[in-house]
Amino acid sequence: MALPPRPMGTLVDTGAMQGGPDEMLPSVDVPVDMPEDFSGGAEVIQNADGSAIVQEAEAEAPMEHEANLAEYLDDGYMGELSSELRSSYEDDQTSRADWEEAYTKGLDQLGIKQQERTQPFQGASGVTHPLIAESVTQFQAQAYKELLPAGGPVQTQVMGKQDAEREAQAHRVKAYMNYQIMEIMDEYDPDMDQLLFYLPLSGSTFKKVYFDEAKQRSVSKFIPAQDLVVPYSASDLNTASRVTHVLRMDYNQVRKMQVAGFYRDIELETGDLETNEVREKVDEIQGLSKTYTDEIYTLLEMHVDLDLEGFEDMAPDGEPTGIQLPYIVTIDESSGDILSVRRNYDEGTDLAKKRQYFVHYKFMPGLGFYGFGLIHMIGGLGRAATSILRQLIDAGTLANLPAGFKARGVKVR
Repeated sequence: MALPPRPMGTLVDTGAMQGGPDEMLPSVDVPVDMPEDFSGGAEVIQNADGSAIVQEAEAEAPMEHEANLAEYLDDGYMGELSSELRSSYEDDQTSRADWEEAYTKGLDQLGIKQQERTQPFQGASGVTHPLIAESVTQFQAQAYKELLPAGGPVQTQVMGKQDAEREAQAHRVKAYMNYQIMEIMDEYDPDMDQLLFYLPLSGSTFKKVYFDEAKQRSVSKFIPAQDLVVPYSASDLNTASRVTHVLRMDYNQVRKMQVAGFYRDIELETGDLETNEVREKVDEIQGLSKTYTDEIYTLLEMHVDLDLEGFEDMAPDGEPTGIQLPYIVTIDESSGDILSVRRNYDEGTDLAKKRQYFVHYKFMPGLGFYGFGLIHMIGGLGRAATSILRQLIDAGTLANLPAGFKARGVKVR
């Protein structure tokens, strides 16, 4: 028997189904995978006509070894780091309080500032024996001509076999280095001259040799002992776990470093200079005082070993070793903000050996980190000579005063 023809487009006789098509064909949720993204991170822009524009994504540049890590660290973590480092700096200052007191008293023996004395009588002699001042001047004059001769401080010597070519090369090196030090590094000569005056007084002075980002050249700056703070346990600069250089810079100097990218571009606060007995005594001797119009920023440049979060020292198996690496952390003392955190070791070295920027000059080797100067060696003799000289002058003054006698019974005051 022939079946009746079906309408076009109909595959199933819906009329023969019981309960309708919904009961015969239940709905089933089938998971469909999202299409794989083959853009490689590129941005795809769809146009109205169905076409698309693909813009390639810029590859993220790897972090340089000399980068300022303060740009990548969390603000909360840097706040904790700043608080810890400033607390350590204050402890280091407290540990050398007796050294600062002895140095401050010794500066009075130079006799630069005239003293007006009222004891034992008004107008008593305030003269100071020139023992310390004369010894310092003689040392400075003799050392200057040895360390900074007219031909320049650099001398060269050919090691091994000598011939005309090597001697000519040594002469070129000598001429170039002397030109750099005496002509290009214009601060080298005056700073060395001042260093040789401070050295016999304090017993220790320092120089900082580094590349200045603002000047775009090497710099050799004199640092007095009161501006370089080390821990109590330090025996030398190479093994010290923390060395703090106290910097004082005006607004323009700080701004240059920020524009050069060396410091973070953040707003700083001007505050009073930190209290320091030695610095106050130096200003008193020179007759100087800070005014409120001077915008001076005090920065703490700390050369310290740290185990920074996110920049740990890794073992070959990828696990942190816990070894502290050398960094240079610069902190604004007034606000506590960290301006820069930079690695202080060469890239690609197995042992992270810290770079040394400071040179320690000692007048005489001391019992610890600081050397001994004339204040320590003959300071007692200088004070005794000053006291004796003042007593002799006061005795002569009293002996030559106009005087007379008063008879008993004379009622005259």
